[in-house]
Amino acid sequence: MASVRNTFAITNAHVVPIEGDPYDGTVVVADGRISAVGPKAKPPRRADVIDAEGGWVLPGFVDAHTHVGVWNEGEGWSGQDTNEMTDPVTAQVRALDAIYPGDLGFTDALSGGITTVGINPGSGNVIGGHCVAVHTSGRTVDEMVLRSPVGIKSALGENPKRVYGDQKKAPSTRLGTAAVMREAFVATQNYILKRDAAKKEKKPFDGRDLKLEALAMVLEREIPWRQHSHRADDIATAIRIADEFGYELVLDHGTEAHLVADLVAAKGIPVLIGPLIVSRSKVEVRNRSTVNPGLLAKAGVEISIITDHPVCPIAYLVHQATLAVKDGLDRDTALRAITINPARVLGLEDRIGSLEVGKLADLAIWSGDPLDMMQRAQTVYVEGEQVYAFEGSSPA
Repeated sequence: MASVRNTFAITNAHVVPIEGDPYDGTVVVADGRISAVGPKAKPPRRADVIDAEGGWVLPGFVDAHTHVGVWNEGEGWSGQDTNEMTDPVTAQVRALDAIYPGDLGFTDALSGGITTVGINPGSGNVIGGHCVAVHTSGRTVDEMVLRSPVGIKSALGENPKRVYGDQKKAPSTRLGTAAVMREAFVATQNYILKRDAAKKEKKPFDGRDLKLEALAMVLEREIPWRQHSHRADDIATAIRIADEFGYELVLDHGTEAHLVADLVAAKGIPVLIGPLIVSRSKVEVRNRSTVNPGLLAKAGVEISIITDHPVCPIAYLVHQATLAVKDGLDRDTALRAITINPARVLGLEDRIGSLEVGKLADLAIWSGDPLDMMQRAQTVYVEGEQVYAFEGSSPA
């Protein structure tokens, strides 16, 4: 995305950089990136100056697990592209190919100060496909992409066994779901051996397979395995299979992860917890609670908070963090859980998630503390371009 402004400075702001202590001062943006920050930073000559009037400036928020753009609200079946439920293993499909930039969810995201989202396939299949990270503003998805893929989506628990059980197909049980995963990984291991042997012998490899190529990226630790798992027993299965095959595991949802928090923390597995503002719509989410993020964090688990939009409206991301703070989560951890932590899960921590020199100028001016539900994002920037302004807000 090209920057509309060449150089500008946001002054008279309370800046929360996430990495480092908050300060009252200035953020300078040049050519779409942050060029200076700090209480003594000065606007360059001829730079546009935006007076924040004491408002809070934070990095754009990051929601690492959504279906925005692939599950378009209010459109019924025509806007529902989250699951290719014709095969329990669809590692080759890409969320990227179904994203509609005109989805209202992107505008809602900007209104909530969210500038980056991870967009995932759904959880109907055992292996759902490629996840992608995009900016929340852009004309085409190709302009919006920050990294693709950022993981392969997989699901344990109720969803895949219900989908395929109803079709009278395997898997129809949890043990069948685990078996499908193992079979796919063993096939991938064999594929890698044949591919590498051909390369070593300098022979052409004519066995290209898009499913196995995608899974090879996981086994070779290029991208993480994004494991949909709610119940504690499913989380234990996720850890068991990851240990067997040696890939990088990320737990998505983690509704009962607090029940095995010590195991998760010991293995350094991040948890994307949420959605938190949602009904207990099925058995495996009956222990959903805004207390759980704090329990995980206290156990040493790195958490990110997610909406699973449209399951929970994406603009409520920060409100979920607020409710978690109310129920015991440290406020600094809460802010990290919607900025730098999800940026790290998406492999983008060097570009977004904090206000540091050299990072993309993805940021928002808030009327006040964003963890105060009465405050709002007034102006939002993506790569230094203003992409959202609340009607009646003062910063230009």
